[in-house]
Amino acid sequence: MSTPIKFGTDGWRAIIAEDYTFENVRVCAEAFARYLQQEGIAGRGVVVGYDTRFGSERFAAATAEVMAAQGIRVLLTDSFAPTPAVSFAIVNNKAAGGVVITASHNPAPYNGFKIKPDYGGSASPEIITRVEKEIADITERLPVRKMALAEAEQRGLVSRIDGKAPYFAHVAGLVDLDALRNSGLRILHDAMYGTGQGWISGLLHGGATTVEELHGEINPAFPGLQAPEPIDRNLAEAMSIMAAGGYDVGFATDGDSDRIGIIDEKGGYLDQLQVFGLLTYYLLEVRGERGPIVKSVTTTQMVERLAEIYNVPLIETKVGFKFLGPEMTSRDAIIAGEESGGYGFRGHIPERDGLLSALYFLDFMVKTGKKPSLLLAELYAKVGEYHYQRRDVALDEARRAQIQDAVAAAQPSSIAGRHVVDHDELDGYRWRLEGGGWLLIRFSGTEPLMRVYTEVPSRDLVEPVLEEGLKLAGIA
Repeated sequence: MSTPIKFGTDGWRAIIAEDYTFENVRVCAEAFARYLQQEGIAGRGVVVGYDTRFGSERFAAATAEVMAAQGIRVLLTDSFAPTPAVSFAIVNNKAAGGVVITASHNPAPYNGFKIKPDYGGSASPEIITRVEKEIADITERLPVRKMALAEAEQRGLVSRIDGKAPYFAHVAGLVDLDALRNSGLRILHDAMYGTGQGWISGLLHGGATTVEELHGEINPAFPGLQAPEPIDRNLAEAMSIMAAGGYDVGFATDGDSDRIGIIDEKGGYLDQLQVFGLLTYYLLEVRGERGPIVKSVTTTQMVERLAEIYNVPLIETKVGFKFLGPEMTSRDAIIAGEESGGYGFRGHIPERDGLLSALYFLDFMVKTGKKPSLLLAELYAKVGEYHYQRRDVALDEARRAQIQDAVAAAQPSSIAGRHVVDHDELDGYRWRLEGGGWLLIRFSGTEPLMRVYTEVPSRDLVEPVLEEGLKLAGIA
């Protein structure tokens, strides 16, 4: 029997009631339980958390019931919780690993199953391969064994834990929360109906600083949003409120709060590459930290310039924190970032954290006395100006192989009038351009999708470079 369960860049995601069913969630839970038992670490227990999507709490309970039936102790969050808080709970409780029921930034019909090893980061490709092998075996032998949640709780195999207080205490050791609370900053937080609701306001409560929350209630339909993804096309309402004045900065956190979007005091959206550059600059210049910077192939060359200026190493990886996280840990990196708006930090978990990203950005503002637009201008003065854009193109599966072959064979000497100075295939097909800038084409491994990315020093170059990318694929 074939299985519809296939883990992507960060977990398995599928449409609820089609492939995302209780039966398939239980299969994933048993497969992860088997992996932990094979590793001899199941006795340390697991943490299970969940987001605000339709049925997430019940899917989390189903996961706990399967784990308990395998004799594995489960620490189940007592409410919805951001993924970074669940990841921290794994490390804080010295658990063998964890599961987060979330589809992150996907549209409303989806839910998902994220596996976290004992270090709290994304599961490595090796772990996922082993879990998927167990999934295939279990699918041949359904049904999965489970223990009723009430019985598991009575027997002490499932316990409820507070995911918030320990995370708050940990974050207080990374940034001066009292300084942020007393700064008097006026903050707008678009929680996007996700797990971040009440968390930024809770962290900053008790001083002169104010936080007004937008979409700060549970609504699994995510009304008014294409998806709970903190990018400009989903933030029109927040950007309009910011443009009207009265706030110093706006934040948006995605469905499970591991990613962030930032809006400046004028209502302008700071793109994900600008935010990565700003957070890296803050750590190096304001906090005086030194150590490697880790970036995915799709993100900004501004951090390359910062690495040169501050004489720190730069490590580049494939897309996904399953590649970034291990590099963070092994090299004691100060920051890791990817184009999706996820950033991880030294002294924390080797995983994205939208909440801590917001706090660090606020600290940047407080320490410098500058608003977001001025901070971006200061970064540009340091490293030069860069402009980014990405275009996603749906592919006809009948033409996919032809398009991929065309891109693989492409050898342009120039793109949009800029000489090509380098070409690599670290993760996709990338061409670096004379005078700064790059074009990258990647094909999704889970969807019929081609992504074309560019970052160039002139805004006028963005569209011409993207168009050239489409031509290389034989589409434009």
